[in-house]
Amino acid sequence: MDVDDNPFRGAGLPIGGIAEQRRLRVDPTDAQALLARCPVHAPTPLLTLPRLAERSGVGKLDVKDERARMGLGSFKALGAGYVIARMATDRMDRPDHQASVEELAVALEGTVFACASAGNHGMSVAAAAAVFGAEARVYLSETVPEAFAGRLRERGATVVRAGGDYEASMAAAQQEARDHGWVLLSDSSWPGYLDVPARVMKGYLVMAAEMVEAIEPPPTHVVVQAGVGGLAAAVTALVRERWGDGPTVVVVEPSRAPALQASIRAGRPVAAPGPASSMGRLDCKEPSILALDELARAADAFVTISDDEVQATVELLRAHGIDTTPSGAAGVAVLHHADGHRDALGLDADSQVVAIITESLEHTS
Repeated sequence: MDVDDNPFRGAGLPIGGIAEQRRLRVDPTDAQALLARCPVHAPTPLLTLPRLAERSGVGKLDVKDERARMGLGSFKALGAGYVIARMATDRMDRPDHQASVEELAVALEGTVFACASAGNHGMSVAAAAAVFGAEARVYLSETVPEAFAGRLRERGATVVRAGGDYEASMAAAQQEARDHGWVLLSDSSWPGYLDVPARVMKGYLVMAAEMVEAIEPPPTHVVVQAGVGGLAAAVTALVRERWGDGPTVVVVEPSRAPALQASIRAGRPVAAPGPASSMGRLDCKEPSILALDELARAADAFVTISDDEVQATVELLRAHGIDTTPSGAAGVAVLHHADGHRDALGLDADSQVVAIITESLEHTS
């Protein structure tokens, strides 16, 4: 495990004002209202795990359990789901609450959404597109298991294999969306592509709001895993808006894909190439600039964790009745392997920690 304090806390990165053009508005109200109309939407549970807290040497450990989110097995159901639902309702010539189910079911007929995915984002795009009459094309790298491709096809998506890693599949999705006039729906952001990923992050605020509203008093630590950084940024932004500067926010990445940590070290967005990680949904080599902007300003520490370390935590969680993947276990893994870094992270026997189990096992293999 490798720990870096954030030297840009408060000021943020000097990245030319790009992200500030579309900085995340920390207001989940619209997303909450829209998603509340979905019959499968419901808050996910917050679990208190005293035995794991004792094992980790902290006073309390709560985990936000996203494994059953909207039947898709991941928090990512909220992101693309909100973007597509918002687009559908925006096309209606009447207020959201007056559109019938039948009207919404065909609201996006003729629209094609293209995305790259290492797992759960593609499921969210496929499921939401089907609800509103649109098509989904999901671009997968060669490393994504065929079983997952099959689940996407069951949701009605067209699956396209493209390249050896997530970045290659993203490039293919971008190119074909441009060539065919499709809607590119990415949870990452870059110069010139900010509006859609900002809406994705707004959907993630729903989960963050559920979490903070279920915890009293505020915790001392919030630990959240990151791929391109959208979830981590949304959670961090809402934590700061609701709880201020009190909690220490720790962002966790695979040691084989430390895009955010490397960017913080460089003082600018950089790629972090490396071998594939078992944390497949976090195995992203380039950061979202919107997420990086938020995290540089508001997160306290950036941590990387190895595949071996997180696998040990997967097994520990399973022994306590929680089945998840390496990606889903990454936040808890920081506590499991904190020895030698406890002072750097400010962890002790009085610490009150909240982490997130981001995905289920069955939906991502």
